This record gives sequence, structure tokens and C-alpha cells, in this order.
Amino acid sequence: MADQKKTSKSLEPNCYVGVGASAGGLEALESFFRKMPADTGMAFIVIQHLSPDYKSLMTDILSKKTALDVYQAEEGMKVEANTIYLIPPKMDLRIFNGKLTLSEKQVNRGVNFPIDLFLSSLAQDQGRHAVGIILSGTGSDGTRGLRAIKEEAGLVMVQDVETAAFDGMPRSAIAAGVSDFVLAPELMAEQLLSYVNHPFKAGQQSRRVLPENEDSLTRLFSLLREKHGVDFSDYKPATIIRRIERRIAINQVSNLEDYLGYIHRHPTEITELYREFLIGVTSFFRDTDAFTLLADKYIPELLKRSSKDEEIRVWSAGCSTGEETYSLAILFLEALKNLNINRDVKIFATDVDKNATVSASLGRYPESIVADIPKNLLEKYFVRVEEGFQVTRELREMIVFAQHNLIKDPPFTKMSMISCRNLLIYLQPVLQKKVIDLFNFSLIPNGLLFLGSSETLGELTECFDSLDNKWKIHQSRGIKRFRDNTHGDGVMFDMSRRIRSMGGKPAGTMAAREYMHERLLERFLNIIAENYIDFGMLINSSQEVLHLIGDASRFLRFSPGKLQSDIGKLLHPDLSVPITTGIQKALREQTTINYSNVRLSEDKDKNFVNIRLCPVPHKSGLEPLLAVFINCEKQQNQAIKNNNYDVGQATTQRIADLEHELQFSRENLQATVEELETSNEELQATNEELLASNEELQSTNEELQSVNEELFTVNAEYQEKITELTESDNDLDNLLNSIRMATIYLDENLELRRFTSETRKIFKILDKDIGRPLSHIAHSLVDVDLDGMIQQCLDDDSEVTQTVSTMDGATYLLRVLPYCVGPKTNAGLILSFIDHSIFS
Repeated sequence: MADQKKTSKSLEPNCYVGVGASAGGLEALESFFRKMPADTGMAFIVIQHLSPDYKSLMTDILSKKTALDVYQAEEGMKVEANTIYLIPPKMDLRIFNGKLTLSEKQVNRGVNFPIDLFLSSLAQDQGRHAVGIILSGTGSDGTRGLRAIKEEAGLVMVQDVETAAFDGMPRSAIAAGVSDFVLAPELMAEQLLSYVNHPFKAGQQSRRVLPENEDSLTRLFSLLREKHGVDFSDYKPATIIRRIERRIAINQVSNLEDYLGYIHRHPTEITELYREFLIGVTSFFRDTDAFTLLADKYIPELLKRSSKDEEIRVWSAGCSTGEETYSLAILFLEALKNLNINRDVKIFATDVDKNATVSASLGRYPESIVADIPKNLLEKYFVRVEEGFQVTRELREMIVFAQHNLIKDPPFTKMSMISCRNLLIYLQPVLQKKVIDLFNFSLIPNGLLFLGSSETLGELTECFDSLDNKWKIHQSRGIKRFRDNTHGDGVMFDMSRRIRSMGGKPAGTMAAREYMHERLLERFLNIIAENYIDFGMLINSSQEVLHLIGDASRFLRFSPGKLQSDIGKLLHPDLSVPITTGIQKALREQTTINYSNVRLSEDKDKNFVNIRLCPVPHKSGLEPLLAVFINCEKQQNQAIKNNNYDVGQATTQRIADLEHELQFSRENLQATVEELETSNEELQATNEELLASNEELQSTNEELQSVNEELFTVNAEYQEKITELTESDNDLDNLLNSIRMATIYLDENLELRRFTSETRKIFKILDKDIGRPLSHIAHSLVDVDLDGMIQQCLDDDSEVTQTVSTMDGATYLLRVLPYCVGPKTNAGLILSFIDHSIFS
């Protein structure tokens, strides 16, 4: 019969609906399909967490709740309209070219996510014709799949958590911000039918309607720019139009003009459309082969090329919710540990969507990420929390998340690597060229540029060497392009124009006023230096130079190589001891220190130097600062001879202070080392035990959670069957009682199994006699060989009848029948007594 239905059906589905459910999902599925008409033109594929040890009863149960045909999925089965397909136990289900494909569930893979697996394949196979629905269940399975469907402009529906028996899966999907509708299951059918039958979805309205409404589109883009500061007019029209049509269908309006009116009546809709344009699919280590190349070759080479003191700066542009950014951070940390080198790595992660960067900065992800991250990296860089996983502090501290508009905001500079994947495909060629030009400007020579597999460099191929054509890994040649400022689209032009505006006439902004104030202060200090101070310095408590006044050439020595800020290494040798000694004393005692008549040995004019060290008034929250002033005298100043600087005495005192500090530091260090060694050994042993215990508990917990969901589903199916059996049992009892016929059921051992109330008129039988042999129960029949009739029925395997009477004169037709449980299979006897009086 099922085969006949399949062959007679020829409708191609207008939508492919993937329904994910787990614990508590049976009731939700029944409510959903009970409201679904038989002729919708849609196909439904139901994915559940099923136990591999029990046969699923879902096909039987669901068939009684819906007018749609219900089948268990088989390999290569063509998906057809008005049909429900159910995932079989022990299998993972995918769809390819409209056909279902099955694969054995991988037991050694750990926690299984069959809903994510199917919905992701559905998004890839059916695009905008895909619909994803998540019903009751624990965990987070389905969230990634819904995100993939949303990316392809499909529809996403989630069960309201108030109506879900288990709200884990619905809550995870809602928190991810991918749901179009959050409804009770019984309300989903009507909303889904309205969406599917909308002219834009049903194909009744020309796809050229939106492009022809240029004025309305311009107004819509203007509203978006006014509300969120992003101009979408240069984004690819196909993507923009597809998403506008989707919002039109969801909100059940007829055309673009009506949609603009809807936006004015519902101001929050413009934000929903903005999020629709920015929705992005990302995952950890997306395109595994590309990340393997980076990990094995290009990132280690980048680190080896860098110097020890050089900061590695990485820009992750269009970071979305941060999965790719954290993946890059993990690769850099692993490379540093493998190479056994120390480098300061800082990653700047930016996106135009503020909500995405906020979500990324939290570093919390659902349990389903275990499918993307190798187990050893998951254990090392993630911590299990209540609703999934949290990135470790070490990983989080490497990254700075910020909102940034790649098109109009100034770019970051001196980048060692830039990753921008699957963002350029949404931009028109003009914007693509501008963005690549920005990246070229930001990268240092030999810096890496990592693009999406479908993205190209366009006209800027001469600025890069291609390291891998398939995965679009490029290396900067260090060629910088300076644009003609008449076009107004070059960042270099914009930045220089901004600087000129602040350096010339004040621009009126806070930044311009601060800039002008600093310039004025610098000119004022130069006048003071020329007239009153030979040389001055501002120094912090770390003895680092912050600011210089006057001519530094006589007092400071700058050696080749990297610029030093440590005052002890910059000072003239004859000034090093007095000033470094005085700095410590002045800061410690918070008093002004004066040294006079200090002779510079290399000074041909034999001038004397007076030194003054003054602590700068300290403010709460700011580091201590010290001002150092040096003045030259042509001859020794006799008036302050008592303050003459004695280099021998100062040196001796300095050495004594240093030796005392050194001895104290050694003693403290030795004690600290001993304590740390003891603590470290204890902590290491404890840590190893805890790690082993944690791994075992984590593995056990995941397995138990999966088994619990599967058993809950099995239990729900059995409960449904028990309900059906109870109803059938009640029907049978009422039937037997209604015909008022004395009837006795005996099992294979001729023991009492069931009887009707009319039987008590013939046999002295009680409810507690169930399970007793019939021969033990007294009766009022006369002249009847009851045992003989029973034995004859058993021997002949056929009906035996006889008219019998009771002691009170009642007459019955006694029929002894075999109790059939199958063809030529009996499991006991039935004795029925038909009262003759009803025929008289």
C-alpha cells in the first residue's frame, strides 16, 4: 500500500521542512502535525534523538495523528510533497539533490548532533526553500543548523519555551538570535502555511519587482543608514533583494511600498532587516584543510620571521560571533608552544554588528562546538559551563573585540596577518577593491592575508604573492598604493585630510581642540627651555623617559638599534649614578634632591652641572612621576659648595644599597623558590588527578545525557502505546458489559485470565480469583462435563457447543472456543454463555 502511494505521487515539494526534536518532543510533534492539512505542498523530515537499542514506534504513533503519509527514511529515498519522513535509529540523516542519504552513527565521535547535521545539509541543498523548526529537547543540538538555514534566507521557527517540556534546545536557538518566529507547536502550522503561500515564496510574483522599485529601495537604504550607520547600497543586489523578499513574506505584506509602510508602523522591523543583512555563518576551524595549512606552515613561518621584541598583530575583520577569531588565537598559541618561543600576539577582532562583537567577547558557545574542535584543543582552551563551553582566560586576553565599519572607519596598521573570510562575496566590485586596498595598506611586508575560498584579490594581485590558490592565503609584497584624492575613496587621503584640518583651522571637534592644546603647550615648553632650563626630563617610577625639554645631545647617549627608554642606559656615564640614585631617593622620600658642581669628564669647556630632582604632585590612580632638571655653570658655584656632589661617596653608597637589596632579594627568592617547588609538586599531582577525573566525568556525563534523551523519547513512545492499549482495554470491557454475556478467558494453563460481570450468575467467582485454575471454582451448572468440553476443544482445536442449564432453571448455549493470537496459533480458551431467554 505504501509503495502504491509513493508511485502515485509526483508533486515536487515547494518547501523542505526539517523538524528537530528530542526529549519531550513527541507531544510537540503531535500538536504540530495535528494542525497541518494533508495538501500543503511541503515535505517534512523529522530528526529525533533515538535510542539505538529500541525499535522506534514513531511511524505508528504519528500516522494516527495526521492526514499526511508517514514513512521511515531509507537510503536514496526521494523526498516528495505532503509526506513526513522519520529518521531511523542508529543512523545519521542528510539530504542531497532532494534525496535522503543515511550513514551509520559514529559511536566513537562522542556526543552526536543529528539535528545540526541534517539542517546544515538541508540549508546547503535547498537554500531559500529550506525551513528549520526546533521543538522540545535538552542541550543545544539544532542551533548551528538553524544558523545555516538563516544564512541561505530560509525560515526558522522555534517552540516557545513556556510550552516546551524541555527548553534546552529552544532556549539555545532563541539565544543565538536566529529565530523568525517563537510559537507554540499548534500555532506553527498556520504561520508556516501563510509564509509558504506568500506570492514571493510561491513564485506568483515576478522576481524583477524589487529591482524595478529603485526609489523605494533608496528610501529603505536611507532608513538603514540613518538608524544603524551602514550603507547597503553597494552590497550585491541579489543577496539584498533575497533578504528583503524574505522579510516581506514573513510579515505578510504585498510589496516593497507596503513593507516601507510596515516599517514606519513597526520601527523595530528596520533593526530586524539590519540583522538579516548581517547574518553570517561561522564555526570553529571552518574549512579544516585551510586551518591545517596555517597551523603547519604559514603561522610558524610568520612567528620565526619576527624578532623577539616585535609584537605580532592580527586583524580578524568581520569576526561575527568570534568562532574564527578564537580559532586563529588557538593556532598562534599552539605554534608558540611547539616552537618554544615567546612572542606577544594581539588579535583585533572587528565587526559592524555590535551585538555580534558583544556575543563574541563573552566567549560562550553551545555544546555542539565539540563537533568542530579537536578533543585535545577543546580540553585545553575551553571550560565546561552550564549551557556549553567558555573560552579560557589565556585565550580571551589575546583578543580585543570592537565594533568597526570596514568601509568607512580607519583601518588598523602594522598588521602581521589579516583574516577576512566570506565577507567580500556580499560586496560589489568597487567595495571589494576598496577593502583589499585597505588590507594592503594595513599589512606589513610579508604579512599574511587569509580570504574565503570564493574570494579574489581582483586588481590588486600585483601587491600580493599567492601562497595557496585553493584556500586563498596570500602574502603582502609591501607595495603601497596611494590613491588620487580627487576620488575621495582612499583611506590615506581621508586620514591626511583629517590631520590637515586639525593642524590648520580648528575643526571644532573635541579631538581637534585637544590636538591644538598639545601643540600650544609644546611651543610654550620650548620657550621655557630656551630661556630658563638647559635640559629637563619627565620620568616615571620605572625610570622610563616620558618627555624631554631642551637640548638632550650633551646629556643623553642614543646607541644604534631599537630605541631604549630606560634612563640608566641613556644618560651620560658621569650623570648615570647621581641621577639614578637620586630618582630612587626622591621617589621613596617624596622630597626634592639637589646635586651641584657635577663635572662632566668629556666636556672640553670644563663646565659644571647642577642637578635637581623634583617629585611631581601625585594624583590617585596615576603612576608616580619625577621631573629632572639639569643646568650648566661656567665655573664652580662657591655659594652651594656644601652641596657638592662627591662621586666616590655616592658610588659607595649606591653600591652598598644595591648589595643590600640584592642580598634581601636573594633570600626572599630562595625562600619563594622552595615554597613554589613544594607547592608546584603538590599542585601538579593534584592537577593530574583532577584532569583524569574531569575527563572521565565529562565523558560519562555526555554519554548519560545522550542516553537519557534517547530513553526519554523511547519512554514517551511507550507511554503513547500504553495510552492506546488502555483505551482499547476500556473499549473491550464496555463492549462485553454492554452485551451482558457471561464470558470467561483462560490462558494456556487453563487459569482464569479475565471474565465479565454476568459470569457471576453461573460461577461463584471473585476478582481475586484471577490466575486460579477454572476447575477450582464452583459453578451452578447441572449435568455438564465442563472439563471434557474444554479438553475436546484443545484436542480438536475447534469450537465445541452444548446447551446447558443451571440449578435455578436458566438455560444457556455454552461455546468453548480457542483463543487465537495468530494464524494456527492459540493461547488459551474462551467460554461464552448465551442466555436462551433473550431469544424467547
